[in-house]
Amino acid sequence: MTHRFPIKEIAQQSGLSTATVDRVINGRANVSQQTKTRVSTAIEELKLQEGQLAARGMRMFVDFVVEAPRRFSSKIRNAVEQVIPHFSPAVIRPRFTFQEEMTEAQTIAHIDRIIGRGSSGVFLKVRDLPAIHDAVTRLRDKKIPVVTMFTDLQTERLAYVGADNYQAGQTAAYLMLQSLGATAKGPILMIKSQDSFAGEELRAAGFKATIAGHGLRLMHIAGASGLTTNTAVQIKARAVDFGPLAGVYSMGGGNRATLETLAAVGLEAGVFVGHDLDEENIILLRGGRLHYVLEHDLCQDLETGFAHVCHAHGLGPAPTKGTSVIQVVTPFQLP
Repeated sequence: MTHRFPIKEIAQQSGLSTATVDRVINGRANVSQQTKTRVSTAIEELKLQEGQLAARGMRMFVDFVVEAPRRFSSKIRNAVEQVIPHFSPAVIRPRFTFQEEMTEAQTIAHIDRIIGRGSSGVFLKVRDLPAIHDAVTRLRDKKIPVVTMFTDLQTERLAYVGADNYQAGQTAAYLMLQSLGATAKGPILMIKSQDSFAGEELRAAGFKATIAGHGLRLMHIAGASGLTTNTAVQIKARAVDFGPLAGVYSMGGGNRATLETLAAVGLEAGVFVGHDLDEENIILLRGGRLHYVLEHDLCQDLETGFAHVCHAHGLGPAPTKGTSVIQVVTPFQLP
C-alpha cells in the first residue's frame, strides 16, 4: 500500500495502533478486510487534509459517530470536507465512524474507543438512550467537548447544531394541510427511522400539534432506520391497516422504498413530505413523486459546531448562531 505519511499519523487518523497500521502497510498476514479499509480510508482522508495542514493553527482531531443511512452520512462527510479547508482558527482533522444501524452497545463501544485514544471534540448523531447519556458523561469527564447534530440528547452536552426539529414538524403539517385542503379524507402516515432519535420525536410532536383538530387520523411506523429493505418490510406488514392515504410525512428517509411498496399494494402517497435533499430525494422530487423536501444547511451547522469546539479549547469566540433555517424545496427549485 503506497503512501507518503508517517505510520504514527495514519494510526492517529484511523484510530488504530501503530503496530496494526504497520501490518497493513507491509501486507502482513492476519489482518481483516475491515482493518485494511480503515487504513486506506485514513490515508485518503490525510490526502484531502494536506492543503489545510499546511496552514497555521492548532491541529484538532474531531470524531464523528453517526447512525444514518449511507445517503445521509455521505452528505455529512461532504459538508465537513467543504467546511474544514476554510475554517479557522484551528486545523480540523476529522475521523468518521458511520453505520447505517448502530445499536446502543455499538455506540457506547465507539465512544469508549474515542475516550481511550483521545479527541479534541466529538460530534454525535445517535439514539437518545440512558446508557449513551452515561457515555457522554464519560467524554465530559475527560474534558472532551460533545456536540450533538441533527438529533439531540437529553443530557448535558456542549451544543446542538441542526434545524429546530419541532418547527420542522410544524412546517411539514402546514404544507400538508395547505396541499390537502379542507375536504381531505383518509389517514396520514408518519414514518420515523427510530423512536429513540429525539429529533424525530420532536418532528412528530410538532406535526401532531399542528395537524390536530383537522379530522385527519394519524398512523405511524418506526424502526426501519430509513433503509430500503427494512422500510419495505414494515409497510407491507401494515398496509392492510392504511386504506387510501391522504399523505405521508417521512422523517427519516427510505422514501423510494415507501413509494414503491405502497404502489405494489395499490396505494398512493397523496401528499408526500420528506427530509434532506440527498440524491434519492432529488430524483424523487424531480419526478414529482415527492411534493416537498425540508432541508437545512449542513455546512452552516458544522461550521457552528467546530466553532463551539474551538471555543471550548480557548480558541475564538463562542458562536452566536442558533438552529439553522428550514428550507422548503419543491421540484421547481432544483437545477
